[in-house]
Amino acid sequence: MIGAGGLSFGLAGAGGLVLGVLGLICLRDPAAGLRLATHRTEALPTVMGNRYLALAGLVALAMLHGDLSVLAALFAVLGLIGLHDASIYARAGHGWWRHATSGCFSLGIAGLAWFAHAGGA
Repeated sequence: MIGAGGLSFGLAGAGGLVLGVLGLICLRDPAAGLRLATHRTEALPTVMGNRYLALAGLVALAMLHGDLSVLAALFAVLGLIGLHDASIYARAGHGWWRHATSGCFSLGIAGLAWFAHAGGA
């Protein structure tokens, strides 16, 4: 019999897989991704607002957890999100520097947290 912990990890893995597949679909065919996720383009600014608040919540939880490796991993992901957004806007000829700055700042936090976690300071 599987315990609650094992079930939690299994379901989290399944959820992560669904998110990953949806992300790949959105990158390959944005219109299909929007349809599959049942998002509407006119609602995307509100959806993004919710995402920013959710990410801020994850940062607060990581800080409260107090584990530098968790903080490093979270900010590494946030950094990659920022740099990916910057590359999208740069290729489209739009302003990209705020996203790139955010991505680099986040990767800097990740590096510092990992350095401290490894006993560097």
